[in-house]
Amino acid sequence: MRRWVIALIAACGAVGVANAQTYRPDFDPSQLKGPKAGAHNELVVLGSPHLSGLPANFQPANLASLIGRLQAWRPRAIAIEALSGQQCDFLRRYPARYADTIKSYCVDTAPARAATGLDVPTAVAEADRLLANWSAVPAPGQRRRLAAVFLAAGEPASALVQWLRLPGAERHPGDGLDTVLVARLEALRTRHDESLLIAAPLAAALGLERVYPMDDHTADGPIGDEKAYEVAITHAWDNPATARRTAIDKALDEKLDSAAGILAMYRAYNAPGMGKLVFDSDFGAALEEPSPQKFGREYLAYWETRNLRMASNIRDMLSKHPGIRALVIVGASHKGYLEAYLNQMHDVDLVDAGKLLQ
Repeated sequence: MRRWVIALIAACGAVGVANAQTYRPDFDPSQLKGPKAGAHNELVVLGSPHLSGLPANFQPANLASLIGRLQAWRPRAIAIEALSGQQCDFLRRYPARYADTIKSYCVDTAPARAATGLDVPTAVAEADRLLANWSAVPAPGQRRRLAAVFLAAGEPASALVQWLRLPGAERHPGDGLDTVLVARLEALRTRHDESLLIAAPLAAALGLERVYPMDDHTADGPIGDEKAYEVAITHAWDNPATARRTAIDKALDEKLDSAAGILAMYRAYNAPGMGKLVFDSDFGAALEEPSPQKFGREYLAYWETRNLRMASNIRDMLSKHPGIRALVIVGASHKGYLEAYLNQMHDVDLVDAGKLLQ
């Protein structure tokens, strides 16, 4: 009898595993798009290299053709891979966990606070107040003031949008901008960062007042054995798919000294099949990483959590502007995940970025 019970339990366990592997929920939000009357949200996710990592032959002027194609689609909201001032304010409350994240991803708002008297929460509220009562034709002083407030709120890309919308002769200290903040805004204009060289000039050209930071690093945290973790993940990345990605990047990098080369790079990063190649090279390889500590699974969990929270921030942006066209500019490895998650949203229709890049 005892043997029979053990066999039955084992069989039930096997059935349970099989069911877990084959079960598919019958509710699929992606198949329930709406509303039936009225405009859906149209969303493009543009996978981008991080411009700070491009070789010396990259020239920002060659982005003009790319920006022109994005402008022709006329998005009315632009999201960027950056942390909001609110999130950085939250992270600073937990330095034991987030000290490295703060150092890497959060801007120093102290100079803007000194110039404006606003801490981050107060500056965020003030930016919302100003935009809620924004004039159709704001005076230059109003733009300088909003730029200063955005810097105090920890949103430099939105501050740069206001700076770029000013005529050249009006880009000077005043209305909350001191000489330190003006110098910072001028430095932001040329920094090799896709949020600053693509998103902010595009927003300014489209007549938008801001961009929306949507990155999330709340899943960051200390790793028990950092050296062993690094060895395990690096070993997982050593695979044929990574070799293929490296070869693609090398060929693309050689042509970055022209506008045609820039477009070729963005077309490649947003081409069909790139998401799967990224998975095979990186996250899929981590999923199968065999360390006893399951470092690969830890890394994958972090990555999926981060992308889910990024997707929720983008969804929140769309909730404020139902029925618009929106553009997300994000590191290319995020693109496949964000598209998959955002496609589940009922009133979000994805648009192929490749069509904009033709």
